[in-house]
Amino acid sequence: MPNAADIFQALADSTRLRIIALLRAMELSVGELAQVLGQSQPRVSRHVKILCDSGLAERRKEGSWVFVAMGRNDAVPAILNALDALSEASGGDHWAVADSARLAAVRADRAAAAAEWFEANAGQWDAIRSLHVADSEVEAAMARVLGGQPIGQLIDIGTGTGRMLELFAPQSERALGIDRSSEMLRLARVKLAERGLGNAELRQADLYALPLGDGAADVAILHHVLHFAQQPGAAIAEAARALGNGGRLLIADFAPHEREELRTRDNHARLGFSDEQMLGWFDTVGLAPVQTAMLEGGELTVKLWLARKVAEGDRADRHPRDLEVKAA
Repeated sequence: MPNAADIFQALADSTRLRIIALLRAMELSVGELAQVLGQSQPRVSRHVKILCDSGLAERRKEGSWVFVAMGRNDAVPAILNALDALSEASGGDHWAVADSARLAAVRADRAAAAAEWFEANAGQWDAIRSLHVADSEVEAAMARVLGGQPIGQLIDIGTGTGRMLELFAPQSERALGIDRSSEMLRLARVKLAERGLGNAELRQADLYALPLGDGAADVAILHHVLHFAQQPGAAIAEAARALGNGGRLLIADFAPHEREELRTRDNHARLGFSDEQMLGWFDTVGLAPVQTAMLEGGELTVKLWLARKVAEGDRADRHPRDLEVKAA
């Protein structure tokens, strides 16, 4: 952890104090920070480096963009409390109003870009959605399967536009969405900002190499992700690695089907999954199957599989027929 001298030296600049205030509101790219601050990107980058070196901020690269967020070391909350007290005693920062207005413009730019992307891609999404039961029914079934109890650490693997975070981050202590696509992550940021989900963060990462330590997660979700995966078993193994004992993995995907055009037109690597396939992968990585749900109502059947991680000595030998199966 950086020492106190490094931290106070980092704070001894009005621009860096403004950056801290902006990052408390939302995660921003270096370009967006430059836009709000009215300064050049190289100059902003130098300030960001000083804040990151002190542990007050952290950077993450997503494609050609670099995003900046508040640091997560133990000193940060105490520093922020001290800054709040100083601001209250001094009557506030004269830059705050202008920065807040420019930050609102950044949010509006993100929302406009998201709307443009959805409009351009709506036809492709609607074509697939027309083949299966409504998304709202799938989401309601997932909520029933997971239950309403609090979740500690949630990870949404292949978060896409962040819909699973919208649904389940409110019942989580912390929520992390990962995706390989920087474009998808930018869309997800718009949704999270609109919902005010301050406990949710996004990372660019691969589903085969999650940015979490062993046993760090309580719930992992793979929502319509596995049919794109070249190695579904490896993706499930990586999710299991990130789960602690008793942690739950919820998978939503298609039952086996023969819509070959989805492979060629929409890059589906797998045409659905059987219970036997799924349970075989679960057993290999120490996941005990708990429940499945089947959602019919179109040419494609959506299935949910819920499994729980068990300690090696407690692993039970279960067959697909032992699962609790529901037509959700």
